[in-house]
Amino acid sequence: MSEQVKSQKKFHIKNISLLVTSLLFIGLFSVGAAAYPKFLSLSTFCNLLNDGSYLIIASIGITFVLLTGGIDISISSTIAFTCVFSAFLLRTGVPAGVVIPLVLLIGLLFGALMGFMINAYRLQPFIVTLAGQFFMRGLCAVISTESIPITDDFYKKMALTKLSFLGAKIYFYVFIAAAVLIAAMFTLKFTRFGRTVYAVGGNEQSASLMGLPVSRTKVTVYAISGFCAALAGVVFSFYTLAGYSLQNVGMEMDAISSAVIGGTLLTGGVGTVIGTTVGVMIQGVIQTIVTYQNLNTWWTKVFSAALLCLFIVIQRMLAGRSEKRKDVRGKREKAA
Repeated sequence: MSEQVKSQKKFHIKNISLLVTSLLFIGLFSVGAAAYPKFLSLSTFCNLLNDGSYLIIASIGITFVLLTGGIDISISSTIAFTCVFSAFLLRTGVPAGVVIPLVLLIGLLFGALMGFMINAYRLQPFIVTLAGQFFMRGLCAVISTESIPITDDFYKKMALTKLSFLGAKIYFYVFIAAAVLIAAMFTLKFTRFGRTVYAVGGNEQSASLMGLPVSRTKVTVYAISGFCAALAGVVFSFYTLAGYSLQNVGMEMDAISSAVIGGTLLTGGVGTVIGTTVGVMIQGVIQTIVTYQNLNTWWTKVFSAALLCLFIVIQRMLAGRSEKRKDVRGKREKAA
């Protein structure tokens, strides 16, 4: 298959997936608005951003990994470690100006280490990041098995600082998520590194033959995922003002689901961070509707799992149709 045909196929799948995701978000929001009088409001939309800001950051990080055809299931443990370690250091008197850069650096280096192991020793990403998950979660328990409250003035200020307008409230950490989203969009669309990420996910061997820095790119995306997980942990610390070793167990599945629902292919090469963000918002809408219905919160997981399966099937169908068109085109060229 020529590079032009591959590019057209990926462009087609990406745009169709993003369109379906956007329509699903609008549809679910409309259902909620029709069922509950107070649902259709700016306040509800802003609350989706407030509650999902840390998940948006973590999901954007994992999108970089998924675009290369990899996977990172250590992010939930990295978030928990960031919260627990930050709370522990703050309790011992270390200032927030030291704690935040330190935990971000740890997340970056930990992600880079996993990426190096995966690339250098040709290890399965699932196994390496599973070990990373256990390692980080274990460190949380070593530090403390009890919840550690955060009383630092800077963290309290960040937790309470908000912008109020038209009856709605946007907390400051939403702008952190917005900054990460803008930076990620720019990186993937306008930089050589971003183009290399897509190329590696599309066909690693072809990317290597083209002279692209495949190894460096694979290590970098895991470093980005680790950094974003640590930043999500910092934001989650603002959100909860506490660190607990069992925080966010299973949250990596929420992040992966958000990316896939947002149109990112698990096989790599196709996806956008804006789609991932919409995927997070869809899960937020589902959770809000479940709350309005007074249902068990686990129904959110049930509906999210169903959507995940649905989108995987849709992606497979789109890819299958593209393959059939390619075969038909190839036969016509041979006949001519």
